[in-house]
Amino acid sequence: MPNGWMIAIIAVLIILLFGAPKLPKLAKSMGQSMRIFNSEVKTMRNERDQSTDSSQDEEEKDQEAVEGRVISPEKQSGTQSRTGAESTDERR
Repeated sequence: MPNGWMIAIIAVLIILLFGAPKLPKLAKSMGQSMRIFNSEVKTMRNERDQSTDSSQDEEEKDQEAVEGRVISPEKQSGTQSRTGAESTDERR
């Protein structure tokens, strides 16, 4: 019964014997594929970095433009109960 190493060695020998003329083309296409893959990964990283920079700029602009007031929790609960009571009156 052949084990894993024996099967791997036999597969490599078969590829070398019957696929030898195609090996240079295969290596060339693999190299081109790796170059394309690496350039795409680099492009994605650059786009991600640019998007995080622009989102940080937008957050800073939003923080500068916000103006508000502090509302105590008692006032919030009172307005909620009034609106709830008003909505039940409107239903009748």
